[in-house]
Amino acid sequence: MISPKKIFLALFIFSLLGYTVTAQTYTKYVDPFIGTGGHGHTYPGATVPFSLVQLSPDNGKNGWDWVSGYHISSDSIAGFSHMHLSGTGIGDWLDIAVMPMLAPILKEKIDMRQKFSHEHEKASPGYYEVKFNNGIQTKLTSTERVGLHEYTFPSNTGSPTLRIDLGHAYNWDSPTSTRIEIRNDSTIIGHRYSYGWANKQHVYFALRTSQPIADHLFNGARAADFDSFLEITNNSAQGGSKSANAQLVFKFSSSIKIKVALSTTNTDKALAALQEIPHWDFDQVRDDAVAKWEKELAKIKVETDNENIKRIFYSALYHTAVSPTLYSDQDGEYKNYKGEIRRMPNGAQRYTLFSLWDTFRALKPLFTITQPEKYSDILNSMLSFYDENGLLPVWDLSTFETNTMTGYHAIPVLADAILKNWPGVDAERAYQAMRASAFQQIREVPAYIEHGYVPQDVNGGSVTKTLEYAFDDYCISLVAQKLGKHEDYQLFTKRAKNYKHLFDPQSGFMRAKFKNGKFAEPFDPFHSEHDFDKSQYIEGNAWQHSFFVPHDIRGLAKLFPKENGLGTMLDALFAAPSYMTGENQSPDASGFIGQYAHGNEPSHHIAYMYSYIGEAWKTQEKIRQIVDSMYHDRPDGYAGNEDAGQMSAWAVWSMMGLYPASPVGGEYVFGSPSLNKATITMPNNKLFTIVANNNSSKNIYIKSITLNGRPYHKVFITHDEMLKGGELVFEMSNRPNKKLGKNKASWPTSMEN
Repeated sequence: MISPKKIFLALFIFSLLGYTVTAQTYTKYVDPFIGTGGHGHTYPGATVPFSLVQLSPDNGKNGWDWVSGYHISSDSIAGFSHMHLSGTGIGDWLDIAVMPMLAPILKEKIDMRQKFSHEHEKASPGYYEVKFNNGIQTKLTSTERVGLHEYTFPSNTGSPTLRIDLGHAYNWDSPTSTRIEIRNDSTIIGHRYSYGWANKQHVYFALRTSQPIADHLFNGARAADFDSFLEITNNSAQGGSKSANAQLVFKFSSSIKIKVALSTTNTDKALAALQEIPHWDFDQVRDDAVAKWEKELAKIKVETDNENIKRIFYSALYHTAVSPTLYSDQDGEYKNYKGEIRRMPNGAQRYTLFSLWDTFRALKPLFTITQPEKYSDILNSMLSFYDENGLLPVWDLSTFETNTMTGYHAIPVLADAILKNWPGVDAERAYQAMRASAFQQIREVPAYIEHGYVPQDVNGGSVTKTLEYAFDDYCISLVAQKLGKHEDYQLFTKRAKNYKHLFDPQSGFMRAKFKNGKFAEPFDPFHSEHDFDKSQYIEGNAWQHSFFVPHDIRGLAKLFPKENGLGTMLDALFAAPSYMTGENQSPDASGFIGQYAHGNEPSHHIAYMYSYIGEAWKTQEKIRQIVDSMYHDRPDGYAGNEDAGQMSAWAVWSMMGLYPASPVGGEYVFGSPSLNKATITMPNNKLFTIVANNNSSKNIYIKSITLNGRPYHKVFITHDEMLKGGELVFEMSNRPNKKLGKNKASWPTSMEN
């Protein structure tokens, strides 16, 4: 007879096993290959949330579609490097590359590319695997600062070799100084300084092997061949050049593992970082990486009858937690691009890779829900950038200001956090930094202040710059009001209306003006010019950019001479022919529905504008159309560059049924939920659930809404309301309810109410 104690123990163990199974159900829906095709520009390699290490394969090709190092169309790999950009339009990083070889090759320059089949390639959160046609199998996983490699060699391998290539460089990146030092038979340290999109970068590394190094080559030669280049003392070999490489040769072993730790400060810190993986248990490190991703993805638990939708959603949520990336050592210390050693205070970490032109729109507002543990450090990283450079970042890469794209969009990010009372951010310090950006002496800001718009004869991109500065100024005005700075509130409220100076009531478009106040002629709303200095609209045309007044949509509506002119113009946008004119069209404008271009960020709020003018049913219709046509469960699943999380964040918000159309202050406009249910763990650990009853591919319209069982008549919800927890229920229908959202009291906020 089995004792009650044994029965209890068995049930307890079973419950634990059951918990383990149910606790790990989200990573299986993530496909890191989504975005590696088309122009998505993502990478498939091993990383953990927001980490310094992104260990991923590089195809060994230059070109726009290889800015992440990898594209699904390639059938060869040239190395596995430790730092990658996700979804950007410019290529950089790819630092500290490693490549397995069947035997050493006595040559300095080698074409390292090896053929492989995608049938022999796998990727999942925190893990990557590939088998080359030559029989070598690679498995990769990682922690925040360490990449763990496992190479399995075929039995006929003579001398298994690993090549460490610091000259490995593609697209914009170019090494300026590199160094490799072999400390002993299992430890290598070194650095790689480079010039690229960020024109001063430095990465330090420490590499440790699971097997003793039997021999080594520097730049394709053994030590005896170049005494002038190599110094050997106390069993230590050192080599340096502009693009050093080393081949580490091992006695035959079927499996060789290496750990590669990174630091931005020095090699001692890289050596210390090796302790993030104190053992050689590959499966344990992989399991730990999976657990980190499970925790990340479990913040939003969704239900749907469509498995494809679930994969699209969780792959998007995965991509929202890839960047910005960690930049500091474990103790918060880092070296900025100027060479200054800094340390974040109070145990905080420094982050970099701020694609703010993209991510201020949806990714950063999403962080105020999904990143309660990291977001304070991310925000304070922007303020540290201000302390070091005198201005907030525009596009911070490796702590260097690339000045890529327009606007000063650290401002809406900080403003949104302050208005939501985000902890750990000094509002006064942030406000002074915001104000400094608004009065900077570069980026055409003086001309903007003088004329109330950026004149086209001062510099290109004038329409985009004017509209974006006006929105940023609105964000400053809200913070000024919150902090009791009444004069500044009036000043920036006035500046927030500067968009009006470029509106042409005859055409309904925002148009470029010269300093004399006259519109630039000739005018073609379909015309696109990718040269920023010549363009009037950045990466698009008048159709895509004329609607960027997210803070004052009803103020924009009043500028149209005819009643419902804005609604008519929005209808025309989605119905217009999908072409652009011009000899140098921007490739970034993609994913067309009419002239709506979802493949680039300026369009991302436009479909939600209907809800500000009493036509919420049109928002619902367009949002479901965009989700269904622009996101797919395949490598080319994004309509354009994934853009460091923004393209994915749009999907995460919109598939749940809401979106921060004006991304400051915490109002989320309803769309058309693709998911049947989404349960969100809010930063205060309360659960907010969104339910879509009777949801289907045909039932795309919201018939009615309840919040916590009571009728709800607004077409948006606030961040504060969601923080209370509760249940928002949409009753879906195949017919539009044109009365829902018709009443002005139900509309989201516009500056001119």
